[in-house]
Amino acid sequence: MSQFQTEEEAINWYESQPRVLTKEFIDSIPWNDVKNHQINEKFIPVLFYMRDVERLTEVYYKELLSTPSGRNPWVRRFIDKWSTEEPVHGETLNRFLGELGYPSEEKWFEKVKKDMPFSYKVSSKIASATANMFGSRFTPVHMTIGAIHEMTTLNGYRKLWENANHPVLTYILRSIAREEAAHVFMYSTIARIHLEKSQFRQKLTDYIVEKFWTPVGQGSKRREDTNYVIQTLFSGPEGIKEIQKYVSGRMRDQFPGLEKAAQKVTDHMACILSKTRLY
Repeated sequence: MSQFQTEEEAINWYESQPRVLTKEFIDSIPWNDVKNHQINEKFIPVLFYMRDVERLTEVYYKELLSTPSGRNPWVRRFIDKWSTEEPVHGETLNRFLGELGYPSEEKWFEKVKKDMPFSYKVSSKIASATANMFGSRFTPVHMTIGAIHEMTTLNGYRKLWENANHPVLTYILRSIAREEAAHVFMYSTIARIHLEKSQFRQKLTDYIVEKFWTPVGQGSKRREDTNYVIQTLFSGPEGIKEIQKYVSGRMRDQFPGLEKAAQKVTDHMACILSKTRLY
């Protein structure tokens, strides 16, 4: 996959990629085999968290549409497709949980949205107002944060299938990961293209990420839930090294001018893993 120089090149590539989680793929999953394999119960809250965050893409998508980023025609084409793929990930994980013996009520997603903290709704309004104040110069902020979230999600899925060691779950997560990898590429490409336009965009993005970034899902979900997922998946001596290699390291390699932002991701995740009080 080459490094595209324009958003048009990137979106044309992305739109040419076939869906992985098609109806045919979902029907091919050996659902009847799910209960034949054990899974450590510590991973059940992780799966519910991932399900909820994937499904809440509907909310994030609407928030982006209210900003200059969402009005960028190339970004719009990207998030239009992205917003149809992520909810399928959530619904597929929900079915896996049901087959495993952890069914949800029929309107579970409505409950998830209802349970979103009021503080998230307030911060979302503030973020939208800030984005509109800066206009298109805020687009690299959105795209960089999206890239970080997708990178951590992708590596979280990898850690889950490696540690849970459930063959059906592995089959599902590896397929989800293929779509997530395309999302990482798109967010990262658009972020880089916009960051390269000016030092102001780099400084603004570096500042916002360093001061305000939190792990994927935090805000719409409780901080305690976010911390549990990170500690469950990335605990151990290799955990922070993998964050540095696959997230912070990629930020330094791909995003110009974001040294403080990259360090913030490492430091924040390290604090969670060490159960140190976060700043």
